[in-house]
Amino acid sequence: MSSERNPKTNPSTAERVGGSVKKPEQPRGDEPDFKTLFHAWLESHRASLVDSVGRLIKQPIGSFFTCLVMAVALSLPMGLALLLDNVERLGGSWQRAAQISLFMDLEVDSATGERLRDEVAAMPDVAAADWVSREQALDEFQQLSGLGEALKELPENPLPGVIIVTPEEVDKDKLEALRQQLAELPGVQLAQLDLLWVERLTAILKLGDRFVFGLTLLLVATLLLVIGNTIRLHIENRRTEIEVVKLVGGTDGYVRRPFLYMGAIYGLGAGLIAWLLLVYGLGWLNEAVVNLAGLYGSDFGLGGVPAGDALSLVIGAVLLGYIGAWLAVARHLSELAPR
Repeated sequence: MSSERNPKTNPSTAERVGGSVKKPEQPRGDEPDFKTLFHAWLESHRASLVDSVGRLIKQPIGSFFTCLVMAVALSLPMGLALLLDNVERLGGSWQRAAQISLFMDLEVDSATGERLRDEVAAMPDVAAADWVSREQALDEFQQLSGLGEALKELPENPLPGVIIVTPEEVDKDKLEALRQQLAELPGVQLAQLDLLWVERLTAILKLGDRFVFGLTLLLVATLLLVIGNTIRLHIENRRTEIEVVKLVGGTDGYVRRPFLYMGAIYGLGAGLIAWLLLVYGLGWLNEAVVNLAGLYGSDFGLGGVPAGDALSLVIGAVLLGYIGAWLAVARHLSELAPR
C-alpha cells in the first residue's frame, strides 16, 4: 500500500482528541453600505462645524476683532480698485478722451463732409464718426466764447468743418497710426490728437493698477499670517485634548477638520464685514463727490459695490481663511504627537 495519507481517513490531532477544526471565516454580510458611510461623514463634518462655531461664540470679542482686522485688510485693495474704476468713468470714457479731430479744407461742403464721415466710420479701427459743419462750428464757438456780436461782423465764416473720430480702443501706437491714416484723406487739412493727455491718463491708471496689485499681495500675505497665528493659538489651547484624541486613534484629518472650519468661518465673517465697510465708505464719500461735481455742473457720482465683486470678495476671504488655517495646522501637526 502507498504510504500517502488520505486527509479524509487521517484525522488531525485536534480531531483525535475530540476538538474541532477551525474553518476559514466566511465574508460577513454586515459591511456598511455607501449611505451609512456618507451619513457618518456628514455627521463628522457637522460635529466639527458646530464645535468650531461654538468655540468662536464663546470668545465673541476676540473673534470679532480678528474678523475686523482681516476685513480692513480685504477692503483696502478692493476699495482702491473701485475708486480707480470710478476715476476712469469720470472721464466719460477712454474713447471720448482720445477723439481725433479732422479739420477740413474751407472748400469742403456739407455733402462732401458727410460722405467722408461715412467713409471714416466704416474703417475697422473707428467706433464712431460725427460731422460738424462750418455753420454748427460757428454757432458753438459763438455760444462758448461769448463773442457772438463780434463774430457776426465778420465778412465770412472762418471756421472749417470738422469730423470727430472716436477710436475703437486706446493704444498709443494704434492711435498715432490711425491719425496718420486719416490725415492722408482728401480734403483733410489737419488731423489733431491730444495724445499727451491720453498718455498721462494711461500712465496714471497703470500706476494705480500696479499699486493696487502690490498692495493686494502684501495684504494677502498679512491675512495669511493673521489667520495662521490665530489658529496656532487655538491649537496651543487644545494641545492636551488633541494629544488624547491621537492617543485613542484619532487621525490627522479628524484633528485638522475643526481648525479648517474655524479658518473658513473667520474668512466668511471678514468678507461680510469688508463688504459692509465698502458699501458704507463709498456711500459716505459719494456725498462729497456729488457736491463737488455739482459745482462743475456735472451729475457724476461714485458707483456702488457690484454684486459680482461683493461675491468674489466673500468667497476669496473664505478661501484665504481656509488656506491660512491649513498652513498653520500642517506646520504644527507634527508637534501634536503624544509624548
